[in-house]
Formats: sequence, C-alpha cells, structure tokens
Amino acid sequence: MNKKIFIGVTLLAGIGAYKFINSQQQTKLSENWTTETMPDLAGKVIIVTGANSGIGFEAAKEFARKGAQTILACRNVNKAQAALSQIEAEIPHARAEIMQLDVASQSSIRKFANDFKKKYKCLDVLVNNAGIMMVPYGTTEDGFEQQFGTNHLGHFALTGLLIDLLLNTPNSRVVNVSSGAHRFGSMDFNNLMYEGGKGYSPQRAYGRSKLANLLFTYELQRHFQAIGAKAIAVAAHPGYSNTNLTDPMLKHWYVKMLFPMMSRLAQSSAMGALPTIRAAVDPDVIGGQYFGPDGLMEQSGYPIVVPSNKASHNAADARQLWQVSESLTGVKFM
Repeated sequence: MNKKIFIGVTLLAGIGAYKFINSQQQTKLSENWTTETMPDLAGKVIIVTGANSGIGFEAAKEFARKGAQTILACRNVNKAQAALSQIEAEIPHARAEIMQLDVASQSSIRKFANDFKKKYKCLDVLVNNAGIMMVPYGTTEDGFEQQFGTNHLGHFALTGLLIDLLLNTPNSRVVNVSSGAHRFGSMDFNNLMYEGGKGYSPQRAYGRSKLANLLFTYELQRHFQAIGAKAIAVAAHPGYSNTNLTDPMLKHWYVKMLFPMMSRLAQSSAMGALPTIRAAVDPDVIGGQYFGPDGLMEQSGYPIVVPSNKASHNAADARQLWQVSESLTGVKFM
C-alpha cells in the first residue's frame, strides 16, 4: 500500500471519528437506527459468510438474538466454534449453527451450497461479508487473483448457486459488503486479475474487488427487476471499524507506528456492522440501495443510505463483469 495514501486516509479517518464522537453529545439516540429497531426475525433463515469475527460476527449475533436461524458460514471451523459459543453464552435461545465455507475455493462453495440445500428449502437473507484486504499478490486454488477471487468471485458463485432458494423465498435479500475503498478501484478487463502480478498493488486490487461488489449488486438488482422477482440486492460498507481485516498491513513500519492511534479512532465492530444489519432486515430497504455510516466521510456513525461513485453505476462494466464472472466460475444465474 502506498505510504502517503495510507497516512492520508488514516488522518481523514481520525478527523471523521473525532467529529463523530463529539457529535454524539448533541444527537438523540432515537434519531439513529440501531439493533433495537430490528424487527422480529423468527422463522427467517440467514447466511452470514465470514461470521467468526468482526462485523460478520456482530451481524450474525444480532440476527440470532432476533430469532433467525443463523448460519455462520466460515472457513476456519475452530474459530467459528469459538464465535458460536460466545453467541450461545450471550443468547441462550439462539438458533445458530456452523457450516464450513471457504469463499476463496470454488469447490468449497459448491459443497456448501449442496449441503445447505439438503437442510433448508428457503433462504431469506444471504450476507456476503467474508473477505481479505490489501494482501500481497497471490492466487487462489482456482488461479484467481486472491482479493478479486475471494471478495467478488467467491460471493458471485455462492449467490448464483443459491439463487433458486432466494427466488423461491418471498422478500429475500442479497447483501454484499463493499467498502469506501471502491472509490480507488477501477475495472480493466484486459488485465482483470493482474496476471502474474502485472500492475498489481494491494490497494488497487482491493479497490477493484470492492468496486466489483457494487457492480454485481446493481446488476443483480436489475436482473431481479427484469424477471419480476420478489427479491432485492443491496450493499453496505462498515466505515472505519476495528476488525482484523487490517492485520496483513501491520508488517509495514508506518502502519505499526500509526496503529495505536488508528485503533483508538476506529469505531467498534458492533457499530461497523449496523449498515450490513440494516440492509439485511430493515423493512423499508429498497433494492439497489447502499448503506454506510452517517459520519464525516462515512468513516463512522449510524447507518443511512449513502452514494457510491460513478464507476459503480457503469452498466456496461456491470454486464461485462457478470459475463466474465459466469465464465470464470462456471455458475449461471438465470
């Protein structure tokens, strides 16, 4: 990651967090959307990928608290078990279970989808949350650049393999977790996955994967509308939140130097999860919306509908990304 860009983003995050913290003294809680606003979810079935930590864990916990049958779809079963134990200790009546899923592996995704369909005949909400952030160049077992392969292609394939259940479940939703980092992403279909590391930077690749999340969301919503489906596709981002996604960046000296300040300024994972939770369960959500924090530069705060950049609304790019994603994963939607 470029050092100047990182430090600049960190300082902006600090300004946003400082303003947010001080503004709370002047803001009434009743004016902000929180988990207390969530409807009863009894009878609902919700999948959360990457639910063993961070915003995925917080979202899964709150879905379970409200009565949903919550599936923690996680790569590491041991970490998932620790998360589930924590949920059950806090919420004795929780209806939650672990199902193994590695979204970086197309074979794992297919196995998960098959196993899920054997147990469940409906799916109310699919939260595509799992991801990796700003890691060095590498490829998945399927040969995909690992950020694009994990953050976009994995969830594209998972959604496609579960689309029949979503379409057969009235008022179902797909929630794709993107990031403000989509703003420094760009699509280059001639070198989509930085073949052999050509032109690769952890930041650019992460931004591209998060831009792809939004292009996919908006195109999926257009597909739902075209077929008259009683399903919607929405997106969310957590702002600047205290999660383990930043761990790979700690090898840089300047990140280590700024990390104590960053940790103090970051909002909690529970706050960072609110945009995802609202996108998943608020009855007033409309397909194609994008939720993020209401604070300065969307770094922290309570969840509201926020704009995404012009590139994320490029319909031609969205269609091409869809076609390429189908070709790469072998998953056809409709």
